Parts: sequence; C-alpha cells; structure tokens
Amino acid sequence: MGKKRLAGQRALVTGASSGIGAELARVLAEEGANLVITARRKDRLEALATELRERHGVEVRVVQSDLEEPDAPAKLLAETEGAGLAVDVLVNNAGFGAYDDFVAVPWAKTRGIIQVNLVALTELMHLFLPKMIARRHGRVMNIASMGAYMPTPTFAVYTSTKVYVRNLTEAVDFELKGTGVRAISVCPGGTTTEFLDAAEQQLKGGMAKLAMMSAERCARISVRKMLAGRRNVVTGFLNALTCWLLRFIPRAWQPWLAWKTMSSAVDKKKALPG
Repeated sequence: MGKKRLAGQRALVTGASSGIGAELARVLAEEGANLVITARRKDRLEALATELRERHGVEVRVVQSDLEEPDAPAKLLAETEGAGLAVDVLVNNAGFGAYDDFVAVPWAKTRGIIQVNLVALTELMHLFLPKMIARRHGRVMNIASMGAYMPTPTFAVYTSTKVYVRNLTEAVDFELKGTGVRAISVCPGGTTTEFLDAAEQQLKGGMAKLAMMSAERCARISVRKMLAGRRNVVTGFLNALTCWLLRFIPRAWQPWLAWKTMSSAVDKKKALPG
C-alpha cells in the first residue's frame, strides 16, 4: 500500500464490534490511524483490537460503552480527549432499527433507537467538534442510510432518524467552512451485517440477497469519500442512482414504494394506499 493518509491521527469509531463499524476500523487502521473502538460487546472489541495491532501496527484502545445510556457520550469524551488522546476522526456508526409497524414496536425500543441514532450522535458531535475546531483539523463521519431519502413504513423511526443525521451533517459541514474540519454523511443501502437480525427482518428471495453490499466495500467507499472531502455519499452506483431517481417520484407515492421494497423481505398483508 502507498502513503498512509491517516498516519499519526486517531479515530474514534462507535458500534465497532461488527458490521460496517468493524470494517471502518479496519480501513482506518490500514490508512495508519490509531483507534479508539467502542461498543457494548467488549469481547468482540478486544478481538478486533488484537487483529488491528498485529496487522497494521497501530495503537488501539477498547472502551466498552452503551450509547443508550444518556451519560455515554460524556464518558467517551473523558476516555479520549480527557485522557490526553486527541480524536482527529469521529465516526458515529452505532445505530439500530426495528422492522415493524410504528405502533407495534414497544416504546422502550423506539426510545432506544432515538437515543442511539439521534441523541448520542448529536451529543458526540457537540462534544468533539469544538476540540477539532480549536486544533483546526478533524473529520466527522456520520452513518446515515438510503432511508434518509424517503419515508419508509415498517422502518419509520429508524429512517426518520437517518433523515435527521443526513440533514444535520450537511448543515454542520457548511458551518465548518474555514475551520479545517469537515463532516460527511454516509448513506448505505442494503449491507451484509447483523443489522437485519437485530431489526428482526428476514431477507426473502435470492435477488434481495444479491443486492446486498459487503460491509467491507461500504467501509472502503466511506473512507475514500471522506478523505476526498465529500459532504454526503450514497454508497454504490445503483444505490446512488436510485436516490437520484427518487426526486422524480411524487412524494405521495414514496411511502408505498418504500413499503413495497421492504415488504419483499417479510410478508405483510397491506393494500395499496388510496
């Protein structure tokens, strides 16, 4: 590999125990970044840390954290900046959803989705950005979703949080002009991770599985676009084309279209809306 573009820098990756988060940690380490990786499952984090130290020779610190806990962002700040470990790249990857009708999802789970996907992400940005601005250097990567482009029945709360993430990131990146700090929202489509299992959604049919992108490819696109200075990216050409084409579909039709796309995975008895 050529020049390591993040050599000497440190990245904090949330939700790093599996899926896109783990692959982002791998790509960032490949680019020379030292890491702070955090999630709930400490055993997985420790295994990943060992792998990255041995393969790339980078420093990796493991911090077990549950972002459903309101004080988790402040604790992450204390474990990093508060401990003399400046964070150059903040990756807000942690997030989850629930696949069902809005009223069928228990409020405790919905509240948890909002806390992790929206509140914790916003607080982490608010805590770490002033440090980056003071150093006139830094990057924030927020993982949104293709769902940020349309209202999605059966994933209503999850995709709504991702609309917020995308809009927040793009607005803040504009505000950061001239500070030396940038922010990017990443909007993956279907990706092969544990997300579907956690959301209790099952893929149905070979075409649905073929359309899935690997977490590694998603991570490589994300880091490449971040380093290129993009403000927002939809990972994968077909995913990007789909999001572009949505601008030509009447807003009133979009919930039905999203539902038809999602309901191909699980049988749902719903009629075409009037």
